[in-house]
Amino acid sequence: METNSDLKNSSKGLGSLINRAQTLFVGMLRIWSIPIVLMLSVASGFTTFYGMSYFITPWIALIITIAIQSIIVICSLEIAGIHWKANRVRFLSVLLSLLVAITASITFSYFKFYEVSESESIHITRLKGVQKDVNDYLVSVLAAKSGLLKQEQLELNKAAEQESQAYFGTHPQVSPEYRNVVGTGKFWRHYNQIHKAKQEHVKQMEQGFQSMDEEIRKLQNNLNQLDGDAQNSYKDVVIGLQEIQLKSNQLAANSGYTVPQAPMLMPYAQFIQGMTPSFAMWNNFSLFAFLCAGMVDFFTFLLSYRMEFTAPGPLNEDEQELVFECIKQFTEFRINENDELEMVIEKSDIERARRYSDLSRMFAVGFLLSRGFLRKIDSRSVEFAPNLYPLIAEKMSTKLKALKLASKNEELHSKATSEYTQPSNNEVVYEQR
Repeated sequence: METNSDLKNSSKGLGSLINRAQTLFVGMLRIWSIPIVLMLSVASGFTTFYGMSYFITPWIALIITIAIQSIIVICSLEIAGIHWKANRVRFLSVLLSLLVAITASITFSYFKFYEVSESESIHITRLKGVQKDVNDYLVSVLAAKSGLLKQEQLELNKAAEQESQAYFGTHPQVSPEYRNVVGTGKFWRHYNQIHKAKQEHVKQMEQGFQSMDEEIRKLQNNLNQLDGDAQNSYKDVVIGLQEIQLKSNQLAANSGYTVPQAPMLMPYAQFIQGMTPSFAMWNNFSLFAFLCAGMVDFFTFLLSYRMEFTAPGPLNEDEQELVFECIKQFTEFRINENDELEMVIEKSDIERARRYSDLSRMFAVGFLLSRGFLRKIDSRSVEFAPNLYPLIAEKMSTKLKALKLASKNEELHSKATSEYTQPSNNEVVYEQR
């Protein structure tokens, strides 16, 4: 018997300890949700203010941002305690305010998350754009170089052929008396000079192109290093591009050949410039940035919604006693589809017939509704909020303890009375005699 009693006591102690630990953990989570909501609101407010400050005056943007975040938290708390059937107009107005605030917050927060998530890709796009423009220009220059050399080579071959014709006397412009006469006369020397001059010109042009090829090699090397040392490499790219353009223009001018124009590169300040929020960011929509902006506001709404399960303020002893006594006057209770205790606050038919005044209990209902301990289901019923159960349980426990104590005192009193009125053995013997 003693062993069973010890096991029972140890089991009861362990269960109580587990229950207390679980209650403490749940309470800590509810308390911890408050600073989390505040931190999420600050984070969302920062991104909202950042995006909005590029479109309106910063101090006005700050005020609007505070209003937006306040509306999100307040409306989340409000909508958690409103049932659609209870007040449709109020429910829709709160829901509309919440949607407008969340839409504004996500819209302007999107700019900040877009900048963070897309800044690297935009820098790469600018880098690739510069590299593409320069490479396209170099391809055009090389194509023009090949065309120019080909043209000069054709002219050189033509000059060599004319020199050969003049030597053998088969040139179309040779006099009839000198036709087919082989020799190096004046006619041949003229075309020989033209041939040598063209050879010298082609040689100078090839030397110039060799120098330009060296500049092209340096420029391509600077393009490859543009992503590493942007400041120095970008400057070298611009200088190298100008040198190539100058040399190609000089070589082309001497030969009457047209070369492509060099691209106009953006200034270095623009090349390294960060993004400025604008509605053009929505054209190049970033799903990742949008989800990040929406995630912060969603968590703010969700935790604020769950915070409604904690009371906005505790009840003092007198208020708890008043509420408990007034709630006991209601008679119709049930468990609804939300797994909450629901009670009907309308008068019953008998109470209407008797013209019963329910001012005290209706005052208690209104008081608990305003304090968040009750939720209105519809015009005739309300349900208990989770934070009301511990108060009622405490009061019921107190009442039960009081009843048990009164019953025990009454039992002791009756036992003492019976002992006082019962006669002793001597008195019984005397009475028998």
